[in-house]
Amino acid sequence: MNLPTAPSPTLLLPGDAFPPTFEWGVATSSYQIEGAAKEGGRTPSIWDTFCRVPGAVHNGDHGDVACDHYHRMPQDVALIKSLGVDSYRFSVAWPRVQPHGRGPVNPEGLAFYDRLVDELLTNGIKPWVTLYHWDLPQELEDAGGWPNRDTAYRFADYAMMVFDKLQDRVETITTLNEPWCSAWLGYHVGVHAPGRKDFRASIDAVHHLLLGHGLATQRMRAAETTPHRYGITLNMGTADPAEDTDADRDAARRADGMGLRLYLDPLRKGYYPPDMVDELSQQGIALPIQDGDMEIIAEPFEVLGVNFYFGQDFSGVDEQGRTHGDDGQPVVRQVFPGTARTAMDWPITPERLTQLLVRLHRDYPGLPLVITENGAAFDDTADEQGYVADDDRTTYFAEHLAAVAEARNQGADIRGYFAWSLMDNFEWAYGYDKRFGIVHVDYDTQKRTPKQSAVWYRDTIAQYRD
Repeated sequence: MNLPTAPSPTLLLPGDAFPPTFEWGVATSSYQIEGAAKEGGRTPSIWDTFCRVPGAVHNGDHGDVACDHYHRMPQDVALIKSLGVDSYRFSVAWPRVQPHGRGPVNPEGLAFYDRLVDELLTNGIKPWVTLYHWDLPQELEDAGGWPNRDTAYRFADYAMMVFDKLQDRVETITTLNEPWCSAWLGYHVGVHAPGRKDFRASIDAVHHLLLGHGLATQRMRAAETTPHRYGITLNMGTADPAEDTDADRDAARRADGMGLRLYLDPLRKGYYPPDMVDELSQQGIALPIQDGDMEIIAEPFEVLGVNFYFGQDFSGVDEQGRTHGDDGQPVVRQVFPGTARTAMDWPITPERLTQLLVRLHRDYPGLPLVITENGAAFDDTADEQGYVADDDRTTYFAEHLAAVAEARNQGADIRGYFAWSLMDNFEWAYGYDKRFGIVHVDYDTQKRTPKQSAVWYRDTIAQYRD
């Protein structure tokens, strides 16, 4: 596939910003693009169920067809190749590979990913596999979901089904994508599948997600025939005090503890942050730790995927001037920095990406970092051919790549960058209303048209290939 030759803004970075070994890629996830929800032996996931809850998803949208990637995979790989990237990060749909969340593998479902990996390698693209991007088999949710300890063991079984089939051709395998979203948004806030609102259950889910990561990593490493690169992907921002006050500093500490340290401390240090354990205890909640769990969770891994969209400030005072809410808990109020916003109403804060990466390098040393998601939704306007002159998205990428370059300049070990997303797709609770893709998708015809940002991304990558 040939990309359009329309000019894009001159926003190329310095020629020495990234070494030739730097890994360039694009990323997607299974439920957001695959479609074929009832084909090939696939059974419902929690997102299939959640999408049918009235009012849960914008416009009642769902992923039954999405981008029809299941049927259009070879053409989509050709599209990826046209971008000049090194790697493609995709996720495997658990209910397609193991339809009931337990029991035997589904050969037809696994065969799709077998073909995808071969197609990528034939086109000179390295596959980067994510084992879980939120599509838990509904039958496992019916049995308790991630708050149920057994789900961690079921995940490790499923991971081995994928690993046994693909390990001979896939070097990089990450276990979970954004466990904070799975636990917090899915089980506490209820705006993501499965839509539960139970804080205690969300804390149980945190522990069992991390336990599942450790179990799967241990089992894959024990079964590997050649060395692999294992990892996990976390969504992370920055948590700064909105003002220089004790209340705001304490709110930022709590937000950072619940959003970042609750995951990275057990993964890298072997224990949960003491201040978070203490605060949960004050609410009568204890993490469901059993003997040996922390050693499993702290199983070494080779790469940390960093998903970054924006940084945040926090206030310890609510809009009524109170420092404690109706539940008696200290206020932790999100305050967006006063910057330009995306179509998601998210602030654009590239300097916070530099801040985050340098902090990760300082506080969790010795762990290579890869930006596994970074991108933005804007109100795209396509012309008659489907082309989008997305100066806003192009500028977003340029500014955030400059932020990555600055973090590298400050010593952070960052080895790759994946643009989110390859194409417009099902954007979870927003349905098809928000577009993150560097490729425009006409959902009526499934026509793919690279946007200006795709052209710029291709040209930027080429700059570091010369």
